[in-house]
Amino acid sequence: MKIAHIITRLIIGGAQENTVHTVEDHVREFGDDVTLITGPALGPEGSLIPRAEQSGCNLIILDELRRNIHPLRELAAYRKLKKHLRQLQPDIVHTHSSKAGILGRRAAFALKIPCVHTIHGAAFHYGQHPILYHAYKQSEKIASRWTDHTISVADAMSQQYLAAGIGKPENYTTIHSGFVVDPFLAKSNNRDAQRATWGLSPEHILIGKIGRLFPLKGHEAVLAVAAEVVRQCPQARFLFIGDGILREQYKTEIEKMGLKDHFIFTGLVPPTEIPELMQTLDILVHTSQWEGLARVLPQALIAAKPVISFDIDGAKEVVINNETGFLVPRSDLKGLTESMIKLINDPKLREKFGKTGREKFTDRFRHQTMSRKIRTVYQQVLDSRAAR
Repeated sequence: MKIAHIITRLIIGGAQENTVHTVEDHVREFGDDVTLITGPALGPEGSLIPRAEQSGCNLIILDELRRNIHPLRELAAYRKLKKHLRQLQPDIVHTHSSKAGILGRRAAFALKIPCVHTIHGAAFHYGQHPILYHAYKQSEKIASRWTDHTISVADAMSQQYLAAGIGKPENYTTIHSGFVVDPFLAKSNNRDAQRATWGLSPEHILIGKIGRLFPLKGHEAVLAVAAEVVRQCPQARFLFIGDGILREQYKTEIEKMGLKDHFIFTGLVPPTEIPELMQTLDILVHTSQWEGLARVLPQALIAAKPVISFDIDGAKEVVINNETGFLVPRSDLKGLTESMIKLINDPKLREKFGKTGREKFTDRFRHQTMSRKIRTVYQQVLDSRAAR
């Protein structure tokens, strides 16, 4: 197939890794002719552009395609997208993320090219300004008319869009966001040595939070419960893996609470180092306020780590309460505190949850499984177009 992917930016993040995996697999395993169109990877989150350059795809970077809204820039980005698609004449266009999803789908529709869109996280979501919320909701309704089929990374995403009156059930397919699972299955020989560099002893229980240090990613919830967790469990330590604009603010708050010795910041970490760092953890906590289905949840479970997550979006599809971890109502700090303390004090329960998670989700989240299912959707769309 001749495929064109469009995504707003290739920072280090779940949606972006999902897209690059798909590109790599379709080029290498199926011999597809793949073009990846993206904006510049601006921001402190790091870049996947070097990896995309090695994928075998035709990489096009549009300076006008940026995350921040700017009407004149959007118009220029749309015109360039349309120009490139006209020249490429792909069999199918696959769009990702909110802005690229709207502009890309419109450009494909204008050129009568079949188009698939992936919802990695709802464009309209909890915590958004009401004006933006309704603007994105309306935009997604309009864009659905330009979309042949929608892929969701979790059933919850499809349900939210359907509840908003966007599309019909038959227009959606859930394909979980895949990744390389083998490093998460491997036993680390460096675990104790890495923990020692952070000043940790065998008795310390390390609770990890992986994600950008940005608003709505939920680090505030961990800070809010940390003092009580440490009071009841002095052996508890917290590891923040990732970087972002709120790093210094969090460090200041931690110092004010007198918990500096209980927190570790890794800074920006390449995706390839996440499996090794995951092995240093005893518990993974996920307290984002919204997210489609955070990849760190199945990654932790495949690494045999128990998880605690707020009950948001697709989290419940892998965090099965009292089976693979604890699912806590969003912003329920009391429930979060109790869940942490329970797992800190019960090593057998930690082992049980982790083992169950590994058994349930290893094969489901292989990136090859994801890429194969995505290509099947492409073929169904092309067959449907041909029939019409």
